[in-house]
Amino acid sequence: MKIDYRISAIKSYINWDYFYFAWGIHQKSQEEKLQLRQEAERMLARYGGRYEAHALFLLAQANSDGDDVVLLQQAVRLPFLRQQQGESCLCMADFVRPLSSGNPDQIGLFATSVDEAMAEDFADDPYERLMMQLLADRLAEAAAERLHKEVRQVYWGYAPHEHLDMAELHMEKFQGIRPAVGYPSLPDASLNFLLDEVLCLQQIGIRLTESGAMKPHASVSGLMLAHPEARYFSVGRIDETQLADYARRRGLPIEEVRKFLSSNLS
Repeated sequence: MKIDYRISAIKSYINWDYFYFAWGIHQKSQEEKLQLRQEAERMLARYGGRYEAHALFLLAQANSDGDDVVLLQQAVRLPFLRQQQGESCLCMADFVRPLSSGNPDQIGLFATSVDEAMAEDFADDPYERLMMQLLADRLAEAAAERLHKEVRQVYWGYAPHEHLDMAELHMEKFQGIRPAVGYPSLPDASLNFLLDEVLCLQQIGIRLTESGAMKPHASVSGLMLAHPEARYFSVGRIDETQLADYARRRGLPIEEVRKFLSSNLS
């Protein structure tokens, strides 16, 4: 399903803490932060009507099979990595009902993006260009936040009576998680190629590089898991045995996968 959002409809979902961090003022005074936010909001009021954010999502029947999740109707297998350190040794597949249960579970796959022009239309003014680039990044995340709320309450509907304010949303007080590709729980950006097979990311203007990175930069992709015990974690370091197993499950040469996971290799 594809949804288009006006900027005015999602700006209240912006997590300004990350905006301050991107500007490098997260340790500055509240007065300085407020001044920057007011300037950003003025620019959104002035220019935001020119652009839109876009979202794609699919609710798919799925089961876990070892450290993979199988999308049953799409016949697509999503391989994941398991923590090798710590007590839990978690894997994203742990939060999906196993194939051996005989009953299908459900997961969500999603992507959001913002019109690429928002980050490109201000080439003559370096300050405005940077401001709009960083706002576009935050708006892609804001679109994912709103989409996830709508999925929980309406489309998937497993939390129809959820009532959270914006601070609680940003603190992730809701049931389930929304792990993003390229982040510590899902460090392999090339998973985007598999999401592309299912979602057709071009529908919202997303293109993939050879490594699976998304263009425009103001884009987010990932999963939605509803398991009440689902939580984020960092895969951390993996060894050669796990790399070889993952490459096998990914169906790619080990040296290619080594490039995708270079930051996770011991």
